[in-house]
Amino acid sequence: MLFAAKPFVMPTPQPARSYPAHEEHSDEGVTVAFDPYDMADKAGIFSVHFGEVGMLPVFIVITNDGDQPVSLAGMTVEFVTVSRTKITPATVDDLYRRLAHPEAGTKPSPIPWPKKAKASVSKQAQEEIQDAQFAARAVEPHGTQAGFLFFDVAGISTPLAGGHIYLTGLRDAKGHDLFYFDVPMEKYLSAPGKP
Repeated sequence: MLFAAKPFVMPTPQPARSYPAHEEHSDEGVTVAFDPYDMADKAGIFSVHFGEVGMLPVFIVITNDGDQPVSLAGMTVEFVTVSRTKITPATVDDLYRRLAHPEAGTKPSPIPWPKKAKASVSKQAQEEIQDAQFAARAVEPHGTQAGFLFFDVAGISTPLAGGHIYLTGLRDAKGHDLFYFDVPMEKYLSAPGKP
């Protein structure tokens, strides 16, 4: 499950509008992009083989071209597949459990037994998961924030085809909700240079 030890390095985010799968709200000055790390060349930045345990890493990039900060404190993200399956991002504990028990994949226990999954996940994998997580609480004016969300796509053969990622809960400096973002993953799949 792990390669030879190499430190995780977060990709340097570009402005969100430079990614194929993005949505720009020019009137609000905010652009959101989602860049799936579904191919081996991109996923190679991780030492953990997330795809082998049914997890899809997605790099989220939020660019604020406005003159006021944008709050992300109430942000929610949902990946909706073509079959209308709704998937929320995995928590750190979800990732630890999946890495500790990959065969448990899509079989939830009917009884919520406490599990000490963290202890069976390597220190390097734990650090990588912590460092990769999208953790920003705001995007400063003329700034960009980025990080990874992980979606449990175990048992879904082609999760990106026909899928959408929805983002809600962004607020302007006055506390007003921004319009929701709906980013079709077909934009990513049909981008030039994508196999």
